[in-house]
Amino acid sequence: PPTVLYSLYTYDCTPAHLSNTIIKFADITTVSGGGESANRDEIQRLSEWCPVDNLTLNTTETKELILDFRRKWDADLAPLCINGACVERVQIFKFLGALISEDLSWSANTTATVKRAQQKLHFLRVLRRHNTKKKLLVAFYQATIESLLAHRMSGCSAADKKVLQTVAKTAGRITGCPLPS
Repeated sequence: PPTVLYSLYTYDCTPAHLSNTIIKFADITTVSGGGESANRDEIQRLSEWCPVDNLTLNTTETKELILDFRRKWDADLAPLCINGACVERVQIFKFLGALISEDLSWSANTTATVKRAQQKLHFLRVLRRHNTKKKLLVAFYQATIESLLAHRMSGCSAADKKVLQTVAKTAGRITGCPLPS
């Protein structure tokens, strides 16, 4: 499988700076830690390493997300460029299914989760309109909505949990059964 090949190809891709971490998953490579100069040096080194190991960095898919919690920091950092192409700097990035924001809040992730859950609530309503048994409605809820909500509940704020619980309560009204929120 391609993931195994990627793992083999990138086995010798290790950070040059002890303060950096290179995370590899499937065909995604993430450089983190270190600070601005160490990260940029690591990315430059990675861009030189890839062609030698028959890999290509897709700069159109590459994003830069800056996590910096100092009170004052230089918002006018020079753009990150790889092989002459500037990388897009973003405030929110989707990484392995989760939305990560520059302030590390969970709100964007919660909003996206609620949107997906509401789309699934539509199908729950359609099933109820077609006189589906309550047991099947609950099973559909558990398989499609509850699993989504439970996965996202950990680590979010009280306000975000309340929004997610509202979706569960709505599903309870649709199924006609009390559901855990």
